[in-house]
Amino acid sequence: MKKSGVAKKILFAFEIIILLVLIGGLFVYGKINSSLDKLNTTEIDENSVGINEDIVQSERLQGYTNIAIFGIDSRGEGSELSAENSDVIIIASINNDTKEVKLVSLYRDTLLDVGNDSYEKCNAAYAYGGAQQALTMLNTNLDLNIQDYVTVNFAAVTEVVDCLGGVDIEMTRDEVIHMNNYCEGTAAVTGKSYEPIEVPAEDITQTYHLDGTQATSYARIRYGGGDDYKRTERQRTVITKLVEKAKKASLSQLTEIMDRVFPLIETSFQKNEIFEMGASMLSYNLGESMGFPKGFVPVTFETKGSCVVPVTLRNNVVELHNFLFGTDTGYEPSETVLHRSEVIVSLSGYDETYFANSTESADSTETDSSGTYSTEY
Repeated sequence: MKKSGVAKKILFAFEIIILLVLIGGLFVYGKINSSLDKLNTTEIDENSVGINEDIVQSERLQGYTNIAIFGIDSRGEGSELSAENSDVIIIASINNDTKEVKLVSLYRDTLLDVGNDSYEKCNAAYAYGGAQQALTMLNTNLDLNIQDYVTVNFAAVTEVVDCLGGVDIEMTRDEVIHMNNYCEGTAAVTGKSYEPIEVPAEDITQTYHLDGTQATSYARIRYGGGDDYKRTERQRTVITKLVEKAKKASLSQLTEIMDRVFPLIETSFQKNEIFEMGASMLSYNLGESMGFPKGFVPVTFETKGSCVVPVTLRNNVVELHNFLFGTDTGYEPSETVLHRSEVIVSLSGYDETYFANSTESADSTETDSSGTYSTEY
């Protein structure tokens, strides 16, 4: 599905559930009860999100809580949060013993089965069937057991950053230029004002204090090399900064976040679950992060458009499990993953021999001068 206007790209991966997790101190206050009523809550049937029974019984996943975070291009309070592509897809995996949280950003153009043997860009799953179909897409393609999700309206990002007093981000000269350019579109959609940052005369990297509009615009940048891959890295940078500030936030700041941001969120977590999580969440900490897939080839298909082709899906899913759950789990991909990996090889023509015979790195992020993928099918 296509979006119109500047809003198409104005969203990024605000890891809202991690923010909720890490500001657990607010749960001791009576206001939280009424504030949680502002969240848009839904219920997910765990039998309808494609969890492989072998995965459910797996000891390697028993010690982890896996959550999906979706960023949706909906506008304004009360906007429908289930009819858009999820241009942000993040998996947050919480180690229940060590309290470490790892983040995996799924590139939105990744070629996967989004449902009914339809191989398209993975962000289309949300548009076709909301959070339930998006969860099914993640579980069946990646051998995961995700049952809960958080969907955030992109406007919530600017609100959270502003409520927390802004974030300090290192930027290159090129990033300052691109961020300033993006600010105009971001401000037009959010209705917030902004001040352009003065572009340094020299090509240097320095730290800037960004408000909500600027931080959102920084995370939108897809120019200057790296395309969506570098963009997801910027997203995770902002996430880390927000979490750091949230842990030190005052009660008034947290209250403001709840009042202004909760109406822009949809989640499968019920009020009692959030209360239970809040008791000890300040002990959680952000660990490593990565983009998925790590090994890929950018390909332009005649009907599918520009896609990120995992090479191969099987190998990338193994690497994903090793990253999230350790290399000593003895994980072997399910028949479903193996089949879908073969289909993607058939569609693209790229198998695991590609990188063995190529001088390109498995996680190359190069594109042509137009910023589009140059391999065509």
